[in-house]
Amino acid sequence: MSSLLSFQFWLNLKPPIMLPIFQKTFFASLAVLAAVAAILYFIKKRNEKNLYNNFWSSLYNFCLTNFIIGIIIYFFNFESAPFLSARFWFLIWGAEMVVWLFFIIRLFLKIPERKERLEKDKEFKKYIP
Repeated sequence: MSSLLSFQFWLNLKPPIMLPIFQKTFFASLAVLAAVAAILYFIKKRNEKNLYNNFWSSLYNFCLTNFIIGIIIYFFNFESAPFLSARFWFLIWGAEMVVWLFFIIRLFLKIPERKERLEKDKEFKKYIP
């Protein structure tokens, strides 16, 4: 555990290959991202004219993009490319995922406001010829 907290572990430009258990865990997380992206694709297609369409599209784009980025990181770690397999890419990728999820959650929390606004507009347009 102490090696995970050291700068040498995270900033080493020629890191050793990942342990098999971490490779399997990383690959399993990529498989989960791919499965969720596939499910969200069908949900997104089914609800194209729905109020939640932006939320489903954002979540689908999040899963698909991070799956592709994860495959690239996995490839470079598998090939032991000197700079591109560095461990700090995991930190950058994780930070990107946290920030992106923050914006997706913020979008989800704005849905009731949009629903209320649409109902007010519908009520207003009812009286316009």
